[in-house]
Amino acid sequence: VPVPAGAATVALGSLAPAVRRLTAAVADGVPAVVLASGDPGLFGIVRRLRAAGLPLRVVPAVSSVAAAFARAGMPWDGAAVVTAHGRDPRPALNACRALPLVAVLTAPGAGVAELGAGLIGWSRRLLVAEHLGTDAERVREVTPERAATETWSDPHVLLSIAIPADAGRADAVAAGCVELSDAGPAGRGSSGGMRSDNQPAAAPYGGWALPEARYAHRDSMITKSEVRALVVARLRPRLGRLVWDVGAGSGSVGVECALLGAAVLAVEQDARAGETIRANAAAHAVDVRLVVGRAPAALAGLPEPDAVFVGGGGPEVLAAVVAREPGRVVLTLAALDRVAPAVGLLRAAGYTVEGSQLSAARLADLPGGSIRLAATNPVVVLTGERP
Repeated sequence: VPVPAGAATVALGSLAPAVRRLTAAVADGVPAVVLASGDPGLFGIVRRLRAAGLPLRVVPAVSSVAAAFARAGMPWDGAAVVTAHGRDPRPALNACRALPLVAVLTAPGAGVAELGAGLIGWSRRLLVAEHLGTDAERVREVTPERAATETWSDPHVLLSIAIPADAGRADAVAAGCVELSDAGPAGRGSSGGMRSDNQPAAAPYGGWALPEARYAHRDSMITKSEVRALVVARLRPRLGRLVWDVGAGSGSVGVECALLGAAVLAVEQDARAGETIRANAAAHAVDVRLVVGRAPAALAGLPEPDAVFVGGGGPEVLAAVVAREPGRVVLTLAALDRVAPAVGLLRAAGYTVEGSQLSAARLADLPGGSIRLAATNPVVVLTGERP
Protein backbone atom coordinates (compact mmCIF):
# COMPACT_ATOMS: atom_id res chain seq x y z
CA VAL A 1 0.00 0.00 0.00
CA PRO A 2 1.58 3.35 -1.00
CA VAL A 3 2.29 5.64 1.96
CA PRO A 4 2.12 9.42 1.38
CA ALA A 5 5.43 11.23 1.62
CA GLY A 6 6.09 12.56 5.11
CA ALA A 7 3.53 10.29 6.78
CA ALA A 8 4.61 8.61 9.99
CA THR A 9 4.28 4.81 10.00
CA VAL A 10 3.68 2.83 13.18
CA ALA A 11 3.76 -0.97 13.27
CA LEU A 12 0.81 -2.21 15.29
CA GLY A 13 2.72 -4.88 17.21
CA SER A 14 1.71 -4.29 20.80
CA LEU A 15 -1.61 -2.49 20.45
CA ALA A 16 -1.43 -0.27 23.53
CA PRO A 17 1.38 2.02 22.26
CA ALA A 18 -0.17 2.16 18.78
CA VAL A 19 -3.57 3.13 20.19
CA ARG A 20 -1.93 5.88 22.26
CA ARG A 21 -0.26 7.26 19.11
CA LEU A 22 -3.58 7.17 17.25
CA THR A 23 -5.40 8.88 20.11
CA ALA A 24 -2.79 11.63 20.21
CA ALA A 25 -2.94 12.10 16.43
CA VAL A 26 -6.73 12.42 16.46
CA ALA A 27 -6.55 14.91 19.33
CA ASP A 28 -4.10 17.02 17.27
CA GLY A 29 -6.31 16.85 14.18
CA VAL A 30 -3.81 14.72 12.26
CA PRO A 31 -5.40 12.25 9.79
CA ALA A 32 -4.67 8.64 10.76
CA VAL A 33 -5.22 5.38 8.88
CA VAL A 34 -5.00 1.85 10.28
CA LEU A 35 -4.22 -0.88 7.76
CA ALA A 36 -5.51 -4.36 8.69
CA SER A 37 -6.08 -7.45 6.62
CA GLY A 38 -9.54 -8.75 5.76
CA ASP A 39 -12.55 -7.36 7.58
CA PRO A 40 -11.32 -5.63 10.77
CA GLY A 41 -14.83 -5.77 12.20
CA LEU A 42 -14.70 -9.58 12.39
CA PHE A 43 -12.55 -10.44 15.43
CA GLY A 44 -10.32 -7.57 14.34
CA ILE A 45 -8.99 -4.24 15.50
CA VAL A 46 -12.26 -2.30 15.20
CA ARG A 47 -13.37 -3.42 18.66
CA ARG A 48 -10.15 -2.18 20.29
CA LEU A 49 -10.26 1.18 18.49
CA ARG A 50 -13.89 1.74 19.44
CA ALA A 51 -13.06 0.91 23.05
CA ALA A 52 -10.46 3.69 22.92
CA GLY A 53 -13.18 6.13 21.84
CA LEU A 54 -11.68 6.82 18.43
CA PRO A 55 -13.98 8.01 15.61
CA LEU A 56 -13.90 5.41 12.86
CA ARG A 57 -14.68 5.01 9.19
CA VAL A 58 -14.21 1.35 8.33
CA VAL A 59 -13.46 0.24 4.76
CA PRO A 60 -13.42 -3.57 4.93
CA ALA A 61 -11.85 -6.03 2.54
CA VAL A 62 -13.07 -9.60 2.08
CA SER A 63 -12.64 -11.42 5.36
CA SER A 64 -10.56 -14.58 5.53
CA VAL A 65 -13.68 -16.50 6.55
CA ALA A 66 -15.65 -15.28 3.52
CA ALA A 67 -12.69 -16.07 1.28
CA ALA A 68 -12.35 -19.59 2.72
CA PHE A 69 -16.01 -20.40 2.10
CA ALA A 70 -15.77 -18.88 -1.37
CA ARG A 71 -12.78 -21.08 -2.23
CA ALA A 72 -14.73 -24.10 -0.98
CA GLY A 73 -17.77 -23.10 -3.04
CA MET A 74 -20.02 -23.30 0.01
CA PRO A 75 -22.75 -21.03 1.39
CA TRP A 76 -22.04 -19.84 4.91
CA ASP A 77 -25.06 -17.85 6.03
CA GLY A 78 -25.66 -20.50 8.70
CA ALA A 79 -22.06 -20.84 9.87
CA ALA A 80 -20.80 -20.04 13.34
CA VAL A 81 -17.58 -18.02 13.36
CA VAL A 82 -15.30 -18.42 16.38
CA THR A 83 -11.72 -17.54 17.19
CA ALA A 84 -8.95 -19.40 18.94
CA HIS A 85 -6.58 -16.44 18.68
CA GLY A 86 -5.19 -15.04 21.92
CA ARG A 87 -7.49 -17.05 24.20
CA ASP A 88 -8.25 -20.52 25.50
CA PRO A 89 -8.93 -22.57 22.34
CA ARG A 90 -11.29 -25.03 24.05
CA PRO A 91 -14.49 -23.00 23.49
CA ALA A 92 -13.71 -22.86 19.77
CA LEU A 93 -12.98 -26.59 19.76
CA ASN A 94 -16.21 -27.36 21.61
CA ALA A 95 -18.16 -25.24 19.13
CA CYS A 96 -16.75 -27.47 16.37
CA ARG A 97 -17.81 -30.53 18.35
CA ALA A 98 -21.34 -29.21 18.86
CA LEU A 99 -22.28 -27.43 15.63
CA PRO A 100 -22.50 -28.61 12.03
CA LEU A 101 -20.68 -25.73 10.35
CA VAL A 102 -18.00 -23.66 12.08
CA ALA A 103 -15.25 -21.36 10.83
CA VAL A 104 -12.30 -21.01 13.19
CA LEU A 105 -9.77 -18.19 13.11
CA THR A 106 -6.65 -20.00 14.26
CA ALA A 107 -3.40 -18.98 15.92
CA PRO A 108 0.02 -20.55 16.53
CA GLY A 109 -0.50 -23.28 19.11
CA ALA A 110 -4.24 -23.29 18.39
CA GLY A 111 -4.24 -24.22 14.74
CA VAL A 112 -5.44 -27.05 12.54
CA ALA A 113 -3.18 -29.69 14.10
CA GLU A 114 -4.36 -28.95 17.64
CA LEU A 115 -8.02 -28.59 16.69
CA GLY A 116 -7.89 -31.68 14.50
CA ALA A 117 -6.50 -33.72 17.38
CA GLY A 118 -9.38 -32.53 19.55
CA LEU A 119 -11.96 -33.52 16.92
CA ILE A 120 -10.83 -37.13 16.57
CA GLY A 121 -13.87 -39.24 17.39
CA TRP A 122 -16.33 -36.65 16.09
CA SER A 123 -17.77 -37.09 12.58
CA ARG A 124 -16.19 -34.07 10.97
CA ARG A 125 -14.38 -33.17 7.79
CA LEU A 126 -12.04 -30.20 7.90
CA LEU A 127 -11.32 -27.69 5.17
CA VAL A 128 -8.08 -25.81 5.66
CA ALA A 129 -7.36 -22.60 3.76
CA GLU A 130 -3.72 -21.49 3.91
CA HIS A 131 -2.27 -18.17 2.71
CA LEU A 132 -5.53 -16.97 1.20
CA GLY A 133 -5.14 -14.35 -1.51
CA THR A 134 -1.45 -15.04 -2.11
CA ASP A 135 0.54 -17.06 -4.64
CA ALA A 136 1.01 -19.69 -1.92
CA GLU A 137 -2.74 -20.16 -1.41
CA ARG A 138 -3.81 -23.74 -0.77
CA VAL A 139 -7.19 -25.18 0.25
CA ARG A 140 -7.39 -28.82 1.33
CA GLU A 141 -9.93 -31.14 2.89
CA VAL A 142 -8.69 -33.55 5.56
CA THR A 143 -9.91 -35.84 8.30
CA PRO A 144 -9.27 -34.81 11.92
CA GLU A 145 -6.76 -37.67 12.15
CA ARG A 146 -4.82 -36.38 9.15
CA ALA A 147 -5.05 -32.77 10.33
CA ALA A 148 -3.43 -33.70 13.64
CA THR A 149 -0.33 -35.12 11.93
CA GLU A 150 0.23 -32.50 9.21
CA THR A 151 2.36 -29.37 9.37
CA TRP A 152 0.33 -26.28 8.44
CA SER A 153 1.45 -22.88 7.23
CA ASP A 154 0.29 -19.71 8.98
CA PRO A 155 -1.96 -17.90 8.44
CA HIS A 156 -4.77 -20.36 7.88
CA VAL A 157 -8.52 -20.67 8.46
CA LEU A 158 -10.28 -23.88 9.46
CA LEU A 159 -13.79 -24.89 8.40
CA SER A 160 -15.30 -27.72 10.47
CA ILE A 161 -18.15 -29.53 8.71
CA ALA A 162 -20.34 -32.27 10.17
CA ILE A 163 -20.64 -35.50 8.20
CA PRO A 164 -24.28 -36.62 7.92
CA ALA A 165 -25.00 -39.73 9.96
CA ASP A 166 -26.27 -41.58 6.90
CA ALA A 167 -23.32 -40.69 4.66
CA GLY A 168 -19.92 -42.29 4.47
CA ARG A 169 -16.78 -40.30 3.85
CA ALA A 170 -15.84 -39.78 0.24
CA ASP A 171 -13.02 -42.07 -0.84
CA ALA A 172 -10.50 -39.27 -1.05
CA VAL A 173 -11.42 -37.99 2.39
CA ALA A 174 -11.23 -41.50 3.84
CA ALA A 175 -7.68 -41.61 2.53
CA GLY A 176 -7.00 -38.56 4.65
CA CYS A 177 -6.61 -35.62 2.33
CA VAL A 178 -7.87 -34.19 -0.94
CA GLU A 179 -6.90 -31.01 -2.76
CA LEU A 180 -9.98 -28.96 -3.60
CA SER A 181 -10.67 -27.91 -7.16
CA ASP A 182 -12.39 -24.67 -8.03
CA ALA A 183 -15.70 -26.52 -7.93
CA GLY A 184 -15.31 -27.32 -4.24
CA PRO A 185 -16.83 -30.31 -2.48
CA ALA A 186 -20.08 -30.20 -4.46
CA GLY A 187 -22.97 -32.41 -3.60
CA ARG A 188 -22.24 -33.02 0.06
CA GLY A 189 -24.40 -31.43 2.71
CA SER A 190 -22.77 -29.66 5.62
CA SER A 191 -25.27 -30.03 8.40
CA GLY A 192 -26.21 -33.71 8.56
CA GLY A 193 -29.16 -34.21 10.83
CA MET A 194 -28.56 -30.96 12.67
CA ARG A 195 -30.19 -27.64 11.99
CA SER A 196 -28.45 -25.84 9.17
CA ASP A 197 -28.71 -22.41 10.80
CA ASN A 198 -26.43 -23.51 13.66
CA GLN A 199 -28.76 -22.20 16.36
CA PRO A 200 -29.32 -24.44 19.39
CA ALA A 201 -32.67 -26.04 18.60
CA ALA A 202 -34.09 -25.40 22.07
CA ALA A 203 -33.75 -21.64 21.77
CA PRO A 204 -36.92 -21.14 19.69
CA TYR A 205 -38.56 -24.50 20.26
CA GLY A 206 -39.31 -24.91 23.94
CA GLY A 207 -36.27 -25.31 26.16
CA TRP A 208 -35.41 -28.35 28.22
CA ALA A 209 -37.20 -30.83 30.52
CA LEU A 210 -39.12 -32.31 27.62
CA PRO A 211 -41.70 -35.01 28.42
CA GLU A 212 -40.39 -38.57 28.60
CA ALA A 213 -42.61 -39.41 25.64
CA ARG A 214 -40.30 -37.28 23.47
CA TYR A 215 -37.53 -39.85 23.99
CA ALA A 216 -37.09 -43.51 23.19
CA HIS A 217 -36.26 -45.47 26.35
CA ARG A 218 -36.42 -48.98 27.78
CA ASP A 219 -38.22 -49.97 30.97
CA SER A 220 -38.65 -46.31 32.02
CA MET A 221 -34.85 -46.00 32.27
CA ILE A 222 -34.88 -42.25 31.76
CA THR A 223 -34.29 -39.22 33.95
CA LYS A 224 -37.76 -37.85 34.67
CA SER A 225 -38.49 -34.42 33.27
CA GLU A 226 -38.81 -32.72 36.69
CA VAL A 227 -35.40 -34.05 37.74
CA ARG A 228 -33.91 -33.34 34.31
CA ALA A 229 -34.95 -29.70 34.59
CA LEU A 230 -32.81 -29.23 37.70
CA VAL A 231 -29.93 -31.38 36.44
CA VAL A 232 -29.59 -29.45 33.17
CA ALA A 233 -29.87 -26.13 34.99
CA ARG A 234 -27.07 -27.17 37.35
CA LEU A 235 -24.85 -28.32 34.47
CA ARG A 236 -25.15 -24.89 32.81
CA PRO A 237 -24.60 -26.08 29.24
CA ARG A 238 -23.89 -23.53 26.55
CA LEU A 239 -21.97 -23.09 23.33
CA GLY A 240 -18.24 -23.55 23.91
CA ARG A 241 -18.56 -26.04 26.77
CA LEU A 242 -18.13 -29.82 26.82
CA VAL A 243 -20.51 -31.90 28.95
CA TRP A 244 -20.05 -35.57 29.81
CA ASP A 245 -23.18 -37.67 30.36
CA VAL A 246 -21.85 -40.71 32.26
CA GLY A 247 -24.20 -43.66 32.57
CA ALA A 248 -26.27 -41.96 29.91
CA GLY A 249 -29.13 -44.48 29.65
CA SER A 250 -31.52 -42.96 27.14
CA GLY A 251 -29.27 -39.92 26.67
CA SER A 252 -32.01 -37.43 27.56
CA VAL A 253 -29.75 -35.26 29.72
CA GLY A 254 -27.02 -35.16 27.09
CA VAL A 255 -29.50 -34.42 24.32
CA GLU A 256 -30.91 -31.44 26.21
CA CYS A 257 -27.43 -30.10 26.94
CA ALA A 258 -26.74 -30.34 23.21
CA LEU A 259 -30.01 -28.57 22.45
CA LEU A 260 -28.67 -25.67 24.51
CA GLY A 261 -25.47 -25.50 22.48
CA ALA A 262 -22.96 -27.61 24.42
CA ALA A 263 -20.74 -30.29 22.96
CA VAL A 264 -21.79 -33.59 24.55
CA LEU A 265 -20.03 -36.88 25.10
CA ALA A 266 -22.24 -39.75 26.35
CA VAL A 267 -20.70 -42.78 28.07
CA GLU A 268 -22.86 -45.91 28.31
CA GLN A 269 -21.86 -49.54 28.92
CA ASP A 270 -24.96 -51.11 27.34
CA ALA A 271 -24.65 -51.30 23.55
CA ARG A 272 -28.45 -51.47 23.13
CA ALA A 273 -28.82 -48.30 25.19
CA GLY A 274 -26.15 -46.77 22.98
CA GLU A 275 -28.37 -47.29 19.96
CA THR A 276 -31.20 -45.58 21.86
CA ILE A 277 -28.93 -42.62 22.58
CA ARG A 278 -28.06 -42.34 18.89
CA ALA A 279 -31.73 -42.49 17.96
CA ASN A 280 -32.68 -39.80 20.47
CA ALA A 281 -29.87 -37.51 19.33
CA ALA A 282 -30.96 -37.93 15.71
CA ALA A 283 -34.62 -37.35 16.59
CA HIS A 284 -33.72 -34.03 18.24
CA ALA A 285 -31.23 -33.06 15.51
CA VAL A 286 -28.20 -32.73 17.78
CA ASP A 287 -24.72 -34.25 17.76
CA VAL A 288 -23.94 -36.43 20.78
CA ARG A 289 -20.71 -38.42 20.60
CA LEU A 290 -21.22 -41.90 22.07
CA VAL A 291 -18.59 -43.95 23.89
CA VAL A 292 -19.75 -47.50 24.59
CA GLY A 293 -17.85 -48.80 27.59
CA ARG A 294 -17.94 -49.25 31.34
CA ALA A 295 -16.92 -46.32 33.50
CA PRO A 296 -14.50 -45.52 35.01
CA ALA A 297 -12.26 -47.32 32.49
CA ALA A 298 -14.15 -45.81 29.55
CA LEU A 299 -13.37 -42.28 30.78
CA ALA A 300 -9.63 -42.63 30.21
CA GLY A 301 -8.37 -40.50 27.35
CA LEU A 302 -11.59 -38.55 26.84
CA PRO A 303 -11.27 -34.77 26.32
CA GLU A 304 -11.46 -32.62 29.42
CA PRO A 305 -15.06 -31.75 30.39
CA ASP A 306 -16.41 -28.48 31.70
CA ALA A 307 -19.31 -30.23 33.45
CA VAL A 308 -20.24 -33.86 34.13
CA PHE A 309 -23.55 -35.56 34.87
CA VAL A 310 -23.17 -38.89 36.66
CA GLY A 311 -26.38 -40.80 36.14
CA GLY A 312 -25.04 -44.23 37.01
CA GLY A 313 -22.13 -46.06 38.60
CA GLY A 314 -20.69 -46.27 42.08
CA PRO A 315 -18.15 -44.27 44.09
CA GLU A 316 -15.33 -45.34 41.78
CA VAL A 317 -17.03 -43.60 38.86
CA LEU A 318 -17.51 -40.38 40.82
CA ALA A 319 -13.88 -40.55 41.99
CA ALA A 320 -12.68 -40.90 38.40
CA VAL A 321 -14.82 -37.94 37.34
CA VAL A 322 -13.60 -35.56 40.06
CA ALA A 323 -10.02 -36.58 39.31
CA ARG A 324 -10.46 -34.82 35.95
CA GLU A 325 -11.40 -31.61 37.82
CA PRO A 326 -14.42 -30.45 35.82
CA GLY A 327 -15.89 -27.14 36.92
CA ARG A 328 -19.23 -28.72 37.84
CA VAL A 329 -20.34 -32.25 38.74
CA VAL A 330 -24.02 -33.16 39.02
CA LEU A 331 -25.31 -36.56 40.11
CA THR A 332 -28.64 -38.14 40.96
CA LEU A 333 -29.08 -40.66 43.77
CA ALA A 334 -32.12 -42.71 44.70
CA ALA A 335 -30.54 -44.45 47.72
CA LEU A 336 -30.04 -42.19 50.75
CA ASP A 337 -27.10 -44.24 52.05
CA ARG A 338 -25.10 -43.11 49.01
CA VAL A 339 -25.58 -39.38 49.65
CA ALA A 340 -23.10 -38.85 52.50
CA PRO A 341 -20.21 -40.72 50.81
CA ALA A 342 -20.78 -38.78 47.59
CA VAL A 343 -20.83 -35.45 49.43
CA GLY A 344 -17.66 -36.42 51.29
CA LEU A 345 -15.88 -37.40 48.09
CA LEU A 346 -16.79 -34.15 46.36
CA ARG A 347 -15.74 -32.01 49.32
CA ALA A 348 -12.46 -33.88 49.68
CA ALA A 349 -11.74 -33.04 46.04
CA GLY A 350 -12.27 -29.31 46.70
CA TYR A 351 -15.86 -28.94 45.53
CA THR A 352 -18.53 -26.83 47.19
CA VAL A 353 -21.58 -29.09 47.43
CA GLU A 354 -25.29 -28.39 47.48
CA GLY A 355 -28.16 -30.81 47.20
CA SER A 356 -31.91 -31.12 46.89
CA GLN A 357 -34.38 -33.96 47.24
CA LEU A 358 -37.01 -33.82 44.53
CA SER A 359 -40.34 -35.59 44.82
CA ALA A 360 -42.98 -34.68 42.28
CA ALA A 361 -46.60 -35.75 41.97
CA ARG A 362 -48.24 -35.72 38.57
CA LEU A 363 -51.90 -35.32 37.74
CA ALA A 364 -53.56 -38.61 36.81
CA ASP A 365 -57.12 -39.22 35.70
CA LEU A 366 -59.53 -41.38 37.68
CA PRO A 367 -62.74 -43.02 36.46
CA GLY A 368 -65.68 -40.68 36.51
CA GLY A 369 -63.66 -37.60 35.65
CA SER A 370 -61.84 -37.26 38.99
CA ILE A 371 -58.13 -36.47 39.23
CA ARG A 372 -55.52 -37.78 41.63
CA LEU A 373 -51.86 -37.07 42.27
CA ALA A 374 -49.51 -39.89 41.26
CA ALA A 375 -46.18 -39.65 43.07
CA THR A 376 -42.89 -40.18 41.28
CA ASN A 377 -39.92 -41.71 43.07
CA PRO A 378 -37.94 -39.20 45.16
CA VAL A 379 -34.44 -38.41 43.89
CA VAL A 380 -31.53 -36.54 45.47
CA VAL A 381 -29.67 -34.17 43.13
CA LEU A 382 -26.16 -33.22 44.25
CA THR A 383 -24.12 -30.46 42.63
CA GLY A 384 -20.41 -29.95 43.18
CA GLU A 385 -18.79 -26.73 41.98
CA ARG A 386 -15.12 -25.85 42.01
CA PRO A 387 -14.39 -22.43 43.51
